[in-house]
Amino acid sequence: MKANVLIAHGGGPSPVINASLYGAIQEAKKHEDIGSIYGAIGGVDGILNESLIDFKEQPQEKIALLPQTPATAIGTSRTHLTDQDYEKIVEVCVKKNIKYVLFNGGNGSMDTCGKIYKKAAQQDIRVIGIPKTIDNDIAITDHSPGFGSAARYLAVSVAEAAQDVKAMPIHVSIIESMGRNTGWIAASSALARKNGGDAPHLIYVPERAFNEKEFLEDVKRLYDRLGGVIVVASEGLKNEKGDPIVDPILTKGRDVYFGDVSSHLAMLVIKELGIKARSEKPGILGRSSATLQSATDREEAIRAGAFAAKAAIEGSTGYMVGFERASAPSYACETILIPIEQVMMTEAVLPDNFINERGNDVTQAFIDYCKPLIGGPLPEYAEFVK
Repeated sequence: MKANVLIAHGGGPSPVINASLYGAIQEAKKHEDIGSIYGAIGGVDGILNESLIDFKEQPQEKIALLPQTPATAIGTSRTHLTDQDYEKIVEVCVKKNIKYVLFNGGNGSMDTCGKIYKKAAQQDIRVIGIPKTIDNDIAITDHSPGFGSAARYLAVSVAEAAQDVKAMPIHVSIIESMGRNTGWIAASSALARKNGGDAPHLIYVPERAFNEKEFLEDVKRLYDRLGGVIVVASEGLKNEKGDPIVDPILTKGRDVYFGDVSSHLAMLVIKELGIKARSEKPGILGRSSATLQSATDREEAIRAGAFAAKAAIEGSTGYMVGFERASAPSYACETILIPIEQVMMTEAVLPDNFINERGNDVTQAFIDYCKPLIGGPLPEYAEFVK
C-alpha cells in the first residue's frame, strides 16, 4: 500500500501560503510510492474531523492557480489543541495511512507541528514544518514566506498615500501596520522612499518603547517644514512600561485583537498639536493582496513547500524548512532544515542595528536586508512639485 501525504495550514493566511501548498503538491506527485496527497480542510479541525481533500483527484489547471491565489485555498484555523486532540491527529494519520505530515504556519503553528512530531514519532510518521507568516517573526530562518509580499504591499501603499499627501500637504496621515509584537512590516514601509526626505517620515516599531512626547515633537517639526506628514506605526506599540499604548480589544491566549493605534495617534495629533490628522488601517488587505504579491516571495514559498515534501519523503522528520542568506554581492538564499524545537513559540524581533537611535525610523542595514525580498522595484510616478 502506498503511503499518503497530509498538508495542513495553521494561523492567519498569507499572500503566498497557497504557493507553498502548490510546491508541496507538485513535489509529492513526483514520487511513485506516494498515494494520496491530502489537504486538511480548515486546518487542524479538518484533520480531527477527517475533512480531507485529495489533490490527486483535482484538475491540474485548478492546482496551477494556487501560486496566484491569496489566503488559503484549503482553509486554516487557530484551534487550541488538547493532548487528546494530538492523540486523535495521530490516530487519523494511522487510519488514513498518512506517513508524511507537512504543517504550514507561523510561531503557534510550529509549536503545533513540533507536538505532532513528538506524538507521531512512534508511528514512524514524518513531520516537517513550512514557515508562513507576514509578521516575519519566526526564529532562526533569515525570513519567512509571506513577509516579502506584505512588505511590498505596505511599501506601495505608503508610496501611493505619499503622493496624495504631497499633492495637498495639509494634514498628518497615520498608517497602522500589522505585525503583532514585532515591527518587521512597519519597518518595510521605508522601502517606499526613492529620495531623501520621502515618506514615510516617521516609523514606530514595538521593539522600542513609544515616547508620546518625542512623537509629538517629531510630528510638529516635520509638519512645520513639510505641511504633510506620513507616519507608519505598528499595531503592537508599547510604552516604557511594556504595556500597549492602546488597550487590546480582546486577548485570548496568543490571540490578540489589537486596539486602534492609528486612530489613537491621530487623535493625539489633533488634540495636542491642533493639526488635522487622519488614520488608515489596511489590516488584512495587506495579507490578502495577490495583486502586490512579491515574485521573490512567491518563488521562495513554492521552493519551501517542495523542499518540505522532498525532505519528509526522503526520511527527515522534526524539522522546519528555513532560509539561510548567502554572503554574496547579489541576493541568494539556501533552503535548509532547522530542528523544530528551535522555532517552537520563539519570536524573532527586529535587531537593534535595524532601528535608528531615536526609535522613529529604520537604518540602512534594514533596507539592505529587506529590499531583495519585495520582488523588484516599486512603481515610478510622475512628479513636478518638489
